[in-house]
Amino acid sequence: MRLHAEAIGFYAGALTTIAFAPQVLRTWKTGGRDLSWLMLALFGLGVALWLVYGLLVQALPVVVANGLTGAQVLLIVVLKLRGPRDYVS
Repeated sequence: MRLHAEAIGFYAGALTTIAFAPQVLRTWKTGGRDLSWLMLALFGLGVALWLVYGLLVQALPVVVANGLTGAQVLLIVVLKLRGPRDYVS
């Protein structure tokens, strides 16, 4: 039964991590001007706490999903700090 629960955890983590990827792409294009710093900080803190929780309870799906989502959040912060990209047509 544990194996099934862990598989469900990996699928859930994959879906939520992939669901955040379009935000990374949009931020790449726009520089994140429509993103609130407060939302980004709260979301990033939540992801970090879930990562710590996963480490404490040794839940690999939680650790992997939140580690990857945390990396996306950090990338968005860098992109937002850098600002909009100038495209050459």
